[in-house]
Amino acid sequence: MAPSMNEILAVILGGGQGKRLYPLTMMRSKPAVPIAGKYRLIDIPISNCINSDIYRIAVLTQFNSVSLHRHITGTYNFDSFHTGWVQIWAAEQTMDQTEWYQGTADAVRKQLLEIQTSRSKYVLILAGDHLYRMDYSKMAQFHWENNADVTVAVQPIERSDAPRFGILKRNAEGEIVDFAEKPKDPVIQDAFVSRDDPKKPFLASMGIYLFNIDTLVDILTLETEGQDFDDFGYDIIPHCVKHAPRVFGYEFSGYWRDIGTIRSFYETNLALTMPNPPFDLYNQDQRIYTHARFLPGSRMSNCQVDNVLIGEGCVITDAKIEHSIIGLRSMIRSGTRIKDTIMMGADYFDDSGDAPIGIGEDCDIEGAIIDKNVRMGSDVVIRPFPAGTEKEMDFYTVKDGIVILPKRCKVPSGTRIGPDL
Repeated sequence: MAPSMNEILAVILGGGQGKRLYPLTMMRSKPAVPIAGKYRLIDIPISNCINSDIYRIAVLTQFNSVSLHRHITGTYNFDSFHTGWVQIWAAEQTMDQTEWYQGTADAVRKQLLEIQTSRSKYVLILAGDHLYRMDYSKMAQFHWENNADVTVAVQPIERSDAPRFGILKRNAEGEIVDFAEKPKDPVIQDAFVSRDDPKKPFLASMGIYLFNIDTLVDILTLETEGQDFDDFGYDIIPHCVKHAPRVFGYEFSGYWRDIGTIRSFYETNLALTMPNPPFDLYNQDQRIYTHARFLPGSRMSNCQVDNVLIGEGCVITDAKIEHSIIGLRSMIRSGTRIKDTIMMGADYFDDSGDAPIGIGEDCDIEGAIIDKNVRMGSDVVIRPFPAGTEKEMDFYTVKDGIVILPKRCKVPSGTRIGPDL
């Protein structure tokens, strides 16, 4: 019998503390961070699974996971006549283990019983903080045609990117014969050229792995002396390349971004506002799913708007907005200018008090990330700092020059934030 997509279990890694995305991860896990005005990062891999006919999906969580749990349980519910499910597999203490997840591979190891109980023949390992659109069925078909034990999704990259990724050496048959994790030495890099393309000669691991279930169980339960196989990138994949019979690299040349830092998060989001964005949110054949909120359409009065992505439920009056994302339920009051900014919006409507949720009158904001439920008074000015600047202030943070107002913070009227203010 030919293999089927119904035999694949998708396991999405929820990630650890997400320190590089702090303070966006102060109150939530990385996959729960809002993106593109109305989605969350976890919506990307789950939507890819659904669009690829993978309907059994487990999300491994550990750190600041309440909002992620709430989003998943309130969004991904298949009907009673569908055998699919999206489940939360949280870190837990058992009679056999009392520790937290120690890495990506350790998280999967500690859920091996649940994985085996699903009776899946194949396990697709995914990250919860990447932006891309991928048909996993094509990767699965490649895996089956090559009779592979492990298939790693790889993407062509430039030499300048080699120190940031795990680099794979692939032979003419597509089999991976060597692996180097983030090589910085040009001599080592030269030994890993896999493509006859001077612009993009290397193949980088995308952190997407398809395992035969027996191979995955054997590796994760392998007894090793003085070595812990706790991470897929650093431990499991290099071991597979050396010891597993058939490890192949599936080349994916579409758009893919690892949103692991504030700078990458900021730039990737703002790229979505352009007329021809690198990632198409309007693709009707491969939709990105999220929570259905039933919000009213956004209302704008006497506004100038250019290259802006606006979520539902916003009320914007007499404002000028350029190259920005305005999230759900955003309130922007008259006389305000916003540029090169990500405003995540609000979880609820609240216009009470001296500083209601949203942005007050006559504010001038540029180069910022404004998290949810921020209360900003009037006449506030924000400017970006030089790239690389790091600051931790009373009610805001600067990461790589980008000003970040964390969730629920209050910005007094007349505040000035910026290098020369």
